[in-house]
Amino acid sequence: MKSLRALVPTVYIIFLLLPIYWLLNMSFKSTNEILGGLTLFPHHFTLDNYKEIFTDPSWYWSYVNSIEYVAINTVLSVGVALPAAYAFSRYRFLGDKHLFFWLLSNRMAPPAVFVLPFFQLYSAIGLFDTPWAVALAHTLFNVPLAVWILEGFMSGVPKELDETAYVDGYSFPRFFIRIFIPTIAAGIGVACFFCFMFSWVELLLAKNLTAVAAKPIAAAMTKTASTSGYELGLLAAAGSLTLIPGAVVIWFVRNYIAKGFALGRV
Repeated sequence: MKSLRALVPTVYIIFLLLPIYWLLNMSFKSTNEILGGLTLFPHHFTLDNYKEIFTDPSWYWSYVNSIEYVAINTVLSVGVALPAAYAFSRYRFLGDKHLFFWLLSNRMAPPAVFVLPFFQLYSAIGLFDTPWAVALAHTLFNVPLAVWILEGFMSGVPKELDETAYVDGYSFPRFFIRIFIPTIAAGIGVACFFCFMFSWVELLLAKNLTAVAAKPIAAAMTKTASTSGYELGLLAAAGSLTLIPGAVVIWFVRNYIAKGFALGRV
């Protein structure tokens, strides 16, 4: 019975890791070898795919562009969500629950709905094909998510903390920055994680709101297609490199992700 209990999670973990292994495996192969048959490891190991990515400016700048707009979006989303979440967690006002639900409902809309309005707006004001275009578009989805997460963490902090700080002579900005934010630091980390992950993997807005100068890696990967087919090895290498930033972020917030899913109430 014990062996069966150990077997089930082991098989499940292998099942989860198999696509990642296969992606890495393909990244060290040529396209001809990939198409030639199914192999568990490269028979003709090559680093040419990675060499092309690191020597071609259109490739490595696409990673820089992606990191740039993701960083801008994460800072903006969390910065706007902090005071909004505090208001929802500490005050009661007319329509607060309806407003909170409406804010969250924005997160339920598919990005495709907003592609054309954003495209026309940014083209008119000169933001098209800039990291700011994608970053601002993503705030429509990330701000509600960040407010939702942070409100749960803030509601878990007793209101007596606020009152005690005021009695001790703290102004609100000083209390909020020096006492309250450190108290919910784990929640801020989790909110940053989810904002980062959405912006990093989102393709539709990122592709249609950029052209050349700010093209992200998700859009750059589509250029591996040609009349002769896909450069599968190059595509696998580019995909493998996109896993690194997400893995780094997960490493730093790994102890707080469960709290994020439970809105800080665990």
